[in-house]
Amino acid sequence: MAKIAIDARELRTSTGRYIERLLKYLQDIDQQHDYVVLLKPQDVAGWQSTNPRFTAVACPHQEFTFDEQLGLKKQLERLKPDLVHFGMVQQPIWYYGRVVTTIHDLTTMRFLNPDKNTAVLKLKQQVYKQVIKRAARKSLAVITPSEFVKNDVVQFTGISPDKVSVTYEAVDAITEPAETLTSLENKQFIMYIGRPTPHKNLNRLISAFELLKATHPHLHLVLAGKKDANYQRIEKAVMAKGIDNVVFTDFVSEGQLRWLYEHCAAYVFPSLSEGFGLPGLEAMVHGAPVVSSNATCLPEIYGDAAHYFDPLDVQAMSDAINEVLTDHDLRLKLISAGQHQVSQYSWRRMAEQTLAIYNLHI
Repeated sequence: MAKIAIDARELRTSTGRYIERLLKYLQDIDQQHDYVVLLKPQDVAGWQSTNPRFTAVACPHQEFTFDEQLGLKKQLERLKPDLVHFGMVQQPIWYYGRVVTTIHDLTTMRFLNPDKNTAVLKLKQQVYKQVIKRAARKSLAVITPSEFVKNDVVQFTGISPDKVSVTYEAVDAITEPAETLTSLENKQFIMYIGRPTPHKNLNRLISAFELLKATHPHLHLVLAGKKDANYQRIEKAVMAKGIDNVVFTDFVSEGQLRWLYEHCAAYVFPSLSEGFGLPGLEAMVHGAPVVSSNATCLPEIYGDAAHYFDPLDVQAMSDAINEVLTDHDLRLKLISAGQHQVSQYSWRRMAEQTLAIYNLHI
């Protein structure tokens, strides 16, 4: 029996599904070890353990801060775990206990967010690069969600490939009843769901949509996601250019998202950089044909269940979407292949593989 601490501070964020699913299935499969689940103070009451060996502990130390470097380090030293699993790369780099780190991708160090102060962000990127290298080198094991990220991490940090394990993530069907977006009812639309940061490549998607309108004048482009400063900037640019039929939904509920997946003519994923690509798999679960960028990990994760394009080539993107819109047999093939592809992934298997990594390094 060992005492394992899991950093779950990201549990309630947009990237927290990995930790949430890991905790769920670890509680099902591990009756041997004791776990300390480090949560932000406001999340402690909302997280309910289903296994008495799992205990929630408040962790008030904010990610990417000096307090994280000092305060979290001291908290871990007081807890004295046999092993700590950091579910994201941010961690106290001078903590010398036994550590396993999950690195989801290296996107943050390569792309700037125009919603942030550029000078400050560039400085943070340089610090982040050093944190990644330090975390990878001091960890007993590194976990990545794809072979692409494994190779990327090995190349960037110089660690041995033998130190890195790939544990593929998975996807869940939305259980909420589908909720109709009445403004899109009976309309043909393609869609994207997610953040509008530069690596998501939405400007080229909008340009590709402009080309499509020449042959599909009634087609709509739906961009779903909370309307932050980046989305507002993109929306203003679309309005200034006078591009019709681009719909910015703002936040959508799970039921509304399910309806969008189930009724879209295609789900388009134009991203320049991903670690796993959950949205495309989620679209496949709900029967949407997926048209995807061929960048980074996406062909590895989607296999033959997506129709690919070069994300830097607007015409190629437009052509690929058009082929899915107009070729009935291709659509049916993608939908069928998508159902098969998502069945290849399992959160439970991911948790079992992670537990095996813990056992190897306790």
